[in-house]
Amino acid sequence: MEPIGVIYTNHLEASGTPIQPTAARESLGKIIIHKELESGLKDLDGFSHIILLYFFDQVRQSKLLVTPFLDDIERGVFATRAPARPNPIGLSIVQLIKIEDNQITFSGADMLNNTPLLDIKPYVPSFDQQQVERIGWLENSVKRLSATSDDGRFLKD
Repeated sequence: MEPIGVIYTNHLEASGTPIQPTAARESLGKIIIHKELESGLKDLDGFSHIILLYFFDQVRQSKLLVTPFLDDIERGVFATRAPARPNPIGLSIVQLIKIEDNQITFSGADMLNNTPLLDIKPYVPSFDQQQVERIGWLENSVKRLSATSDDGRFLKD
């Protein structure tokens, strides 16, 4: 798997970076897709939101047990969105603002500057939105999202 482009944001270090796009609505980002892949952006501008899949290239190591940002209890990594994963792949649903040539501007930037982008998919509520009945350990923690940011605990030394 090779990156299809690079995500540029104002987040130069993990500390203080929003931990989810909904807490980063005012945070703008820009994607530069490799020029030879530009034709793949055709018709993407018809969608208000897109799904970004990217590589957590600054993660220091994989962990199966992590203490997530919204909790102080160690959890299984697959029950979290922590970046210290066996395959450090991030997922963010962001608002598409504009596309110009091979550049995409979006809001909801919750990733570090110079993040390698693996894929883009259109967000389609009819496909992607689910009626959720439970959210596990996050039930009591999710209300702290807007007041919580990255503290660098998962990045390379």
